[in-house]
Amino acid sequence: MSMSPPYSEMLSQDNDASLPASGRNVFTVSALNQQLRLLLDQHFPTLWVEGELSNVVRPNSQHLYFTLKDKNAQIRCVMFRHRNQYLRFEPENGQQIVLRANLSVYEARGDVQLIAEHMEPAGDGALQRAFEALKHRLAKEGLFDIERKQPLPRWPRQIGVITSATGAAVRDIVTVLKRRCPAIPVLIYPTSVQGEQAAPEIVKALERANQQASCDVLILARGGGSLEDLWPFNEEIVARAIAASHIPIVSGVGHEVDVTIADFVADQRAPTPSAAAELLSPDTYACLQQLDDMNRRLTRIMHQLISERRHALIHLQRQLKHLLPLPQWRHQLELLTAKLYRSIQEPLAAQRMQLAKLASTLQAVSPLATLSRGYAVLTSPKNHVVTDTQACKVGEQLTAQLHRGRLRCEIKEIVEA
Repeated sequence: MSMSPPYSEMLSQDNDASLPASGRNVFTVSALNQQLRLLLDQHFPTLWVEGELSNVVRPNSQHLYFTLKDKNAQIRCVMFRHRNQYLRFEPENGQQIVLRANLSVYEARGDVQLIAEHMEPAGDGALQRAFEALKHRLAKEGLFDIERKQPLPRWPRQIGVITSATGAAVRDIVTVLKRRCPAIPVLIYPTSVQGEQAAPEIVKALERANQQASCDVLILARGGGSLEDLWPFNEEIVARAIAASHIPIVSGVGHEVDVTIADFVADQRAPTPSAAAELLSPDTYACLQQLDDMNRRLTRIMHQLISERRHALIHLQRQLKHLLPLPQWRHQLELLTAKLYRSIQEPLAAQRMQLAKLASTLQAVSPLATLSRGYAVLTSPKNHVVTDTQACKVGEQLTAQLHRGRLRCEIKEIVEA
């Protein structure tokens, strides 16, 4: 295959207009554009370019045609179907993007263009690379290891919440804790959760909570947002403050699909702030039911034990009546009998007093105390507590929890307040 002369040779050749046509090196347009393409391919390897998308077009061929521009210049671009099918976002006019591409010439028109291989949003791309780099480095140090995770308390004495004092996250957390276990106090450590000042404030809140040591578990939370919004929870200083905490930390940052460095370092991750509150709060209704079951089981066991001992005692009395008829031995037997009863009754009485004390403590915060005054708790077929007629519809089956027992109800009419 014959090759056209190199570009340097073309420039050195004598193309003086005074030469006759037969002595000039005359290019066809196709040949010239081909030489330009070869020249660009040779001298411009794969490069990264940042700019704003414009004139985005995706015809039936599914190739992506667009213009990349800044305030002073622009260049045509194409991203072929086998490349753009892997894009994680839909390119739109006005987006600032970073492009990995090859510089070439479209020979049919002589247009210089970029042939794109990869495209990502400018801001998110840089942040994502920083996220992956920090994640890799901290994982190598062992900050994510299971062995360093602290266990969560089964029944917290007090829960600390590190989040914005005015955000939706703190309201969701407090609502869940009040519904499930209002006896557990909550201490809020207010802090910014977005912006440049957020990461240092989060670190100070973590340090303050550890210095006070008034909580035995912490929730680190905020609502959902973009990668940039959640970035304070990807800062190295926050990750190291979480790792240094002597108090167990549950991370409830963003929505379920959002993942931050804080999630990896925390002792446990919850998909949302509400889920973090659910994770740490025992269900009062379930605890009361379990206590009631334990009371019945304990009573049954003790009655059975007393009955067995009574039968054994009667059997011994019958034997001793024949073997030991002397009055003084009978008196000794009565003393032993009384001692045996005391050895059974005194521990039983102590356990009953302790059980009554626990039941009284739970009863003080139990919703069942309210039910005993004639109120009822309505729940939907999905076992959600009904508090608003907007969540109901005519014909729907509801369950009414009374002080004793339950009723199955059907909605005949909804009367708005």
